Amino acid sequence: MTVMFKNRSTAGQQLALKLDKYANRSDVLVLALPRGGVPVGFEIAKKLNVCLDICLVRKLGVPKQKELAMGAIAPGEVITLNQDIVQELNITSEAIATVVELEKIELARREKKYRGSRSLPQIKDQTIILVDDGIATGATIRAAIATLKEKQPASIIVSIPIGQQDICEAINNEVDEVICLRQPTKLRSISLWYEDFTQTTDEEVCHLLAHFSK
Repeated sequence: MTVMFKNRSTAGQQLALKLDKYANRSDVLVLALPRGGVPVGFEIAKKLNVCLDICLVRKLGVPKQKELAMGAIAPGEVITLNQDIVQELNITSEAIATVVELEKIELARREKKYRGSRSLPQIKDQTIILVDDGIATGATIRAAIATLKEKQPASIIVSIPIGQQDICEAINNEVDEVICLRQPTKLRSISLWYEDFTQTTDEEVCHLLAHFSK
């Protein structure tokens, strides 16, 4: 299979070309999912000349298969579960609760690390461009969508470089628009679509966000 994206930054640059109608608008906010979504979102926000912030969510990994998402959590006690995976693997409610509690701790750590003393961005009546580096199961992006809808944005546009086709189609029914550059029918791993899929660090996230808080 041919690698489609050199890295997350080039993927963001390609996405920005599809979002030019949102450029230079004060009512538009790019929200990226840490950590991998932030380099993508940075390029979009820079190109469009709009603000960048984060939308904190945490994937709930299957016990002993952490890369496989059985759901996700977001601030405000938002929990989404992939019932197909939960049932197929016979994951107990006790096991889910254990993972949820662990991820809540990491969610709080990231909130403190990335946001610090910065106030939460205004969401109500804003056009939100929600960004990640890819969608596999859809659990994480759905948790983000759920928590954003509670804050009553004017619209939500999901913008991603790569996502499995049926997942993107399902998510399209939950938001105003999905912009996805590559939609394979079977997505084995997001990393296979990048030449460089090195893990984004906390320090990189903080550095990129700092550019927009000056």
